[in-house]
Amino acid sequence: MNTMHSIPLKKIAVTDGFWKDQTQLVVDAIIPYQWKALNNEVPGAPASHAVENFKISAGESGGSPKGTIFQDSDVAKWIEAASYGLYIKSDPKLESRIDELVRLIAKSQRPDGYVNTYFIAAGLEKRWSDMTMGHELYCAGHMIEAAVAYYSATGKRDLLDVMKKYADYIGEVFGPGKGQNHSFDGHPEIELALNRLAEATGEKKYAALANHFIDARGYVKDFHLGEAAMDGMIPKSKWFLSDYYLADKPVREMTAVEGHSVRATYLYCAMADYYRGTGDGKILEALKNIWKNAVSKNMYLTAALGSQSHGERFTIDYDLPNDTCYTETCASIGLALWAQRMLLIEPKGEYADVIETAMYNGILSGISLDGEKYFYVNPLEVQPSVAKARNDHAHVAVERVHWFDCACCPTNVARFIASIGGYIATASDTSVWIHQYMSSDVNFNIGGTSVRVSQKTEYPWEGSVSIKISPESPVSFTLNIRIPAWCVSSSITLNGISQQEVVITNGYATLYRRWEKGDVVTLEMDMGVRLIETNANVSENAGKVAIQRGPIVYCVEEVDNGSKLHSLLVDAGVKAVASFDASFSNHSIVLDIPGFRETESPAEAPLYREFCANTDMVPCRIRAIPYYQWGNRAGGQEMRVWLRVKR
Repeated sequence: MNTMHSIPLKKIAVTDGFWKDQTQLVVDAIIPYQWKALNNEVPGAPASHAVENFKISAGESGGSPKGTIFQDSDVAKWIEAASYGLYIKSDPKLESRIDELVRLIAKSQRPDGYVNTYFIAAGLEKRWSDMTMGHELYCAGHMIEAAVAYYSATGKRDLLDVMKKYADYIGEVFGPGKGQNHSFDGHPEIELALNRLAEATGEKKYAALANHFIDARGYVKDFHLGEAAMDGMIPKSKWFLSDYYLADKPVREMTAVEGHSVRATYLYCAMADYYRGTGDGKILEALKNIWKNAVSKNMYLTAALGSQSHGERFTIDYDLPNDTCYTETCASIGLALWAQRMLLIEPKGEYADVIETAMYNGILSGISLDGEKYFYVNPLEVQPSVAKARNDHAHVAVERVHWFDCACCPTNVARFIASIGGYIATASDTSVWIHQYMSSDVNFNIGGTSVRVSQKTEYPWEGSVSIKISPESPVSFTLNIRIPAWCVSSSITLNGISQQEVVITNGYATLYRRWEKGDVVTLEMDMGVRLIETNANVSENAGKVAIQRGPIVYCVEEVDNGSKLHSLLVDAGVKAVASFDASFSNHSIVLDIPGFRETESPAEAPLYREFCANTDMVPCRIRAIPYYQWGNRAGGQEMRVWLRVKR
């Protein structure tokens, strides 16, 4: 239905700079570390058992599977990340590890195609008995995505054939037909995978099955009352009704975000795929309404989602607490996946802006700079003593950890970073869009001509981007270059000549010409420091500002500013000073901001006193660092994004 398409990872190379460092970290450190974690080889970390479970299911080890009901998905996402890693660096040892996992998965498969270590051990008669929390289709989805990724990277069909057989079996069990199961999984994911499988194989039946699962939502009465494999853990309270599972209404009637934040974003991804395949206008209308509600009333400045830990979910519009929020790493990843699909529907800068915000803030904060520690929850304010003392902060870690009992986030971060090149650009028969800025080579075909677009930039630290166009032969097309929403001033030159008449449409500067090899477009963006305030409906941030430079959200940390960060006030009338700080492994830019610190109350001071207009304040320098880097220099640090302001 839409001529715009993504560009395969095999045609993209991230060549230098910020994201080259990140992708190199994935292949050199993150993927090997996570392999150890999945094999219970990280000292002091919770045992995963994920690989061992497949050995048990394959009959090569004794005992019973351990871990969560969805433990298989950790293996699947690791395979997917590792497959993308093979584009970054050829690695025969890594490939052999994947092949061994594929062998175990194939050996675990039952004759009818079923693959799931938890329910194989529990008894096949219990299959599909818990559509609310069983996660069978969720796990199947991640396994299918892994299979497609590995096939695309290597051409090896073994895992793809195993998962095709499983998908065919799922298609026999589920559907609208008589005698079929008319339900769906409480955690969307299978829909995304089936669409990828349809694209990889050319078999449209898989996309049709994905659409069935979407159409079925809202028509299973009291979905939340289904038999729960995790009953007792998931209470039948108002936070876990059918809306938690995105099952309370048909998708075409949805107008706002609701329920579990990761389940929600994955469903919206699936709905976008549905629209792109069918052109269903009611699906698109619902998507646009949900998107507007998400980003204008429910999204954190860091592109994080999910304000409540109980249910890991959305609550009401403008409820955005900074210290008790859930803001799961996977939710920011889900948001980026959804935004990327919206871009393929309509190339609007607002979608790419959200991806960019998630990339540099809500997602990267979930992993340490060395790639070996993780946050599950990404708060915008942490007071360690309070977090350790209060039950409503129990989910807030004051420092990253080596692994989790429920480890969905680490492998999700790995696959996202490893595939970051896929977010750079999209193309159609007549146009190419540059959505994200990073040093890279992107190859595509337009008008029957092969074209390479190469970027050179120090983004996100500097605002200059050089874009070199190298067609195989001269060819005419429209080049669309995103002007980020944060950028208040920009300029464009073509082969050194200023382009004063460039038209900006939907956040993109458009340049149409007959491009020749060696043409260079240079984009210059003002990277000034900005103070951000929130919509007045967000009570948590009244009288406060956040600090942003380019796409990077900044925070203040105890290691630089001492404790009691609530006593700091930013001087809104004075400009910040930006400088590189070599103490961070990636030599990032830090900010020094003039401000004030309120004088601390004496120990014997009363708890309450009559208001005094002339509160004692001491001038000070406030050091701000990129939010995603907090907690990397010292553990248990106080941190906050939103600061009081002296106007």
